[in-house]
Amino acid sequence: MGLTPTAPDTAAPPAASQGETLLEFPDNRLLIELCGPADAHLAQIETALGMHILRRGNLLALVGPETARTDAAQLLQALYARLEQGRPVSPAEIDAALRMGPDAEPASLSPDEQLEMFGKGPIELRTRKKTVEPRTDAQKDYVRNLFAHEMAFGIGPAGTGKTYLAVAVGVTMLIGGHVDRIILSRPAVEAGERLGFLPGDMKEKVDPYMQPLYDALNDFLPGKQLAKLMEEKRIEIAPLAFMRGRTLSNAFVVLDEAQNASTMQMKMFLTRLGEGSRMVITGDRSQIDLPRGTQSGLVDAERILGHVKGISFNYFTAKDVVRHPLVARVIEAYDADDAAALARGEDNSRGNYPPRRTPGSARNQADG
Repeated sequence: MGLTPTAPDTAAPPAASQGETLLEFPDNRLLIELCGPADAHLAQIETALGMHILRRGNLLALVGPETARTDAAQLLQALYARLEQGRPVSPAEIDAALRMGPDAEPASLSPDEQLEMFGKGPIELRTRKKTVEPRTDAQKDYVRNLFAHEMAFGIGPAGTGKTYLAVAVGVTMLIGGHVDRIILSRPAVEAGERLGFLPGDMKEKVDPYMQPLYDALNDFLPGKQLAKLMEEKRIEIAPLAFMRGRTLSNAFVVLDEAQNASTMQMKMFLTRLGEGSRMVITGDRSQIDLPRGTQSGLVDAERILGHVKGISFNYFTAKDVVRHPLVARVIEAYDADDAAALARGEDNSRGNYPPRRTPGSARNQADG
C-alpha cells in the first residue's frame, strides 16, 4: 500500500517508545488529502479513538494507548490505500471505517455482481454521480436484503439511510438493466400541522411532499439525465393515493414514510407488485402523523407479514444514524424517555425499536 508502520527509534525517550507509533507516507499529496482541511480528518479520528495524531513531515506520530494506536494505524492505512486507488476520503468515509472497521473497505463491483451479494462481502453501489457505500453493519444487511428479496422493509429512526440506500439500489439496478423503471411514492400527509389549500396544479400541490425523493435522485443522477428519465416515465414520483389500480411490473418501487400510510393504503400498495419488480417499504414508527385513532399501515404490515416467506425486515437504531452525531444523541434521549414512560406504565405514543435482526433470522427469510 505504500504505507509502512515504523518502529520507534531505540534512542528515543522512554515515553515515546512506550506510547508512540510512527507511520510513514511516501506521497505528500495523498498525505494532505488524508489529513483533511486543517487536519480535520485527523481530529475526527483522535476524538473517536481517544488518542493524538501528530504530523512530522511525511510521518504521522500516533500517541496514546496501544489499542488505540493499533486501531488508528489500521484505519489510516486503509484510508491511504483508498486514496491510492483514486477514491475520495471524507468525514463520511472515515465515519464508516470507524463504525465497521478498516477491513470493511469495499472492492469495486459491477451491478451484475451486486446481485450475488447475499453472503458476507463488500458492498458498493455505483450510480452516475457517486459511489454509495453502507456505513454500518445494519446498512450492509439492509442493502443485501434489497438485492436478495422482492419485498423488503426498512424500519427505524430518521437519518439511518433507509430511503437513501433504497433509492441508490434502485438507480444501480436501473443503470444495470435489471429493472425498466423506478417508482418512488410517499403518503401526502402533513407533519403535525394543517397546511390548508395549496396553489398550483396537481404536481405543484404534491411536490413539497415528494421533495426528499427528488433530493436523493439528484445525488445519484446528473440533472439532464434525471429530467429525461422522468420525462420518459422511467423514473416516476407519485403520491401513494395514485397507486390504486396499477400493476407495477419490471420496476423498482419504494414507499417512503410508510408509517403514514393507512392499513388499507398499505394493503393496496403491497398488492401492486408485478413480475420482475422489487418493492421497498421504509418508515419510522416514532413519527406517525396520521389522525389520532387511525392505525398505521406500517405497524399493521409488520404484525401480519413478519413471517411471510420472501419478505425481509431490517431494523435500525440510533447507532445507525449517519447524519450529524447530535441526531443520534437526540434519538437516544427520546428513546430513554420512552423507556422511562413505559416503566411508569405510561404510553407517550412515540414508539420503540426492536433489536435489529440479521439475515437468516425469522424476519429475514430468503426465498426458498
